Amino acid sequence: MQQGPIRKIVIVGGGSSGWMSAALLSKLLRNRAGAPLQICLVESEQIGTVGVGEATIPAIKVFNQLCGIDEREFIQATGATFKLGIDFVNWGQIGERYFHAFGAIGRSWEWLSFHQYWLALREAGLALPFDDYCIGAVMAREQRFMQADASRPLSPVSQIAYAYHFDAGLYAQFLRRHSEARGVSRIVGTISAVTRHAHNGHIHQLVLDDGRIIEGDLFLDCSGSRALLLGQTLGVGYDDWSHWLPNNSALAVPSAALAELPPFTRSTAHHSGWQWRIPLQHRTGNGMVFASGFVSDSTAEELLLSSLDTPALAAPKLIRFTTGQRKQMWWGNCVAIGLASGFLEPLESTSLHLVQTAVTRLVNLFPDLSFQQANIDHYNSLAATEMAQIRDFIIAHYKVTRRNDSEYWRYCQRMALPDSLAQKLEIFAAYGRVHRVADELFREDSWVQVLLGQGLSPARPDPLCQQKSLAEMRDFAESTAQVIAACTAQMPTHTDFIRKVAPFRAEAPLR
Repeated sequence: MQQGPIRKIVIVGGGSSGWMSAALLSKLLRNRAGAPLQICLVESEQIGTVGVGEATIPAIKVFNQLCGIDEREFIQATGATFKLGIDFVNWGQIGERYFHAFGAIGRSWEWLSFHQYWLALREAGLALPFDDYCIGAVMAREQRFMQADASRPLSPVSQIAYAYHFDAGLYAQFLRRHSEARGVSRIVGTISAVTRHAHNGHIHQLVLDDGRIIEGDLFLDCSGSRALLLGQTLGVGYDDWSHWLPNNSALAVPSAALAELPPFTRSTAHHSGWQWRIPLQHRTGNGMVFASGFVSDSTAEELLLSSLDTPALAAPKLIRFTTGQRKQMWWGNCVAIGLASGFLEPLESTSLHLVQTAVTRLVNLFPDLSFQQANIDHYNSLAATEMAQIRDFIIAHYKVTRRNDSEYWRYCQRMALPDSLAQKLEIFAAYGRVHRVADELFREDSWVQVLLGQGLSPARPDPLCQQKSLAEMRDFAESTAQVIAACTAQMPTHTDFIRKVAPFRAEAPLR
C-alpha cells in the first residue's frame, strides 16, 4: 500500500464541471509547504460540452464565494441575471401555473409552518393566493429585484434568496482564468489510451494522440456522459432510472435576448415533455426535454421553435441522455464529477449543484495515496443518497399531475414510485406534512410549493391549527401578505437593477 500525500490531480475534461473542479481545488488545497497542489486539466477542443447548466439554485453563491469570486465581476463576465425561482406552466393541469420560489413562505408561527395555517384558511375560504405570502414569488410576478438586506432582520427583505442564470460556456472560461492564475495547467489534446497499475487497477497514465504521457495520483473524470475514465476504462456500471423519468432527449437553442429580463426560469409542460426558458443579458436560453418514445425529434423541434418568445439564433442542438447514476462515483483513484457520475434532467436546475457538492465532498474526504476504502465507500454512500433525494423531487413533478391528455402523461400517472417518494407523498396527502432528512437539498417550502402547485391537496391541515382561531390565522396571514406587497413595491425592476449594477461585458475568448 502506498503512503504519503496526493501530489498531483489530473482533471479529464473541461466545461463547467472540469473548471469548477479546478477552480475550487486550486483555491482550497495546499501541499505541505503551503503552495497550491499541482493540478492539470486535460481537454480536447474537438469535443464539445453540453450547455444545460445555465440555471442554478442559491448554493452556487457559496461555491463562488469559496472560489474567491466577486459577484459583480461574475455577473458581468457571464451575462448573468438573477433567479428567484421557477415559473411552472401547465404542469398540474393545462392552463394552470404555480411558482417554486427560493426562500421562505410566509412566517413560522410557534410550532407550525406557515403553509399549515394557509391550508386551514383555504378550507374556510379565507386564504389569498399562496404566492402572495412569499416575497420571492411576489418579486418574480412583479419582475422586481433587490438583494437581501441583513440589516432588517424582521423584514421579509432579509429572507430574499436568489440564484443566477448565466452562460455556461462563459462561466467555464471565467473559472479557467481564475484557475490558471492559481497555477492550474491546461493541456490541450485528445486521450487515445489510459493505462492502469497492474497491482491494484488504479489509473496510472493518460496517453494523448500525439504521444504525450500524463501521470497523476488522483484523477477526476469530467468527461461528460461518456465517462471515459470511470465508465469506459474502469468499467463501473450505471443504474438506469428511465422507468421513473422517461425523458431521454433534449433540444437546446439560443434566441435573442428579451427586452425585459424576468428574474425566473420558466418551465412549460407539453404533451410529451417540457420546455425551458432562461433569460440572460445577451441572449435567451431555450430547450425542450422530451421522451423519444412518445414524440419524434422533428415534432419536438417544431414545437420548440414555434414556442420561442424571441427569434432563434442558431439551429437546435439534439442531446441524448439516460437518467441515472454510476453504481460508484469514486473507484480507486478516480472520482467522477458532473455528467460522468450520472444525469438528472435540469427541471430543478441541479446539474451544476451536483458538480459543486461532488467537489466539496471530495475536499471533505480528501485521500492520501493509500486510498482507504472506507473513505471511498462513505463518499459513494453520500453521493448516492443525494442523487436519490433529488431524483424523488423531480419524479414528483411528473407523478403528481391531473394531466391525462397524452399517453406520456398517462404513463407518468400510472408508473410505480420509489418507496422513499411514495412515503413522502402519503404523509403530505394526510396532513400536509413534509418528511425529510436534515441534510436533504430541497427544503420543506420547496416540497410544499411543488406538491400544492401540482394539485396534491392534503386531506386536512395539521390538527394543531385548531389551537388558533380563524380570525387569528387570517390576521396573521393578511399582515404577512401586506408587508410583502409593500416591500416589493419599493424595489427597482430586475432589468433596471441588472443594467445598473452589473451589465454584461463580453471578454475576448480564451485560446
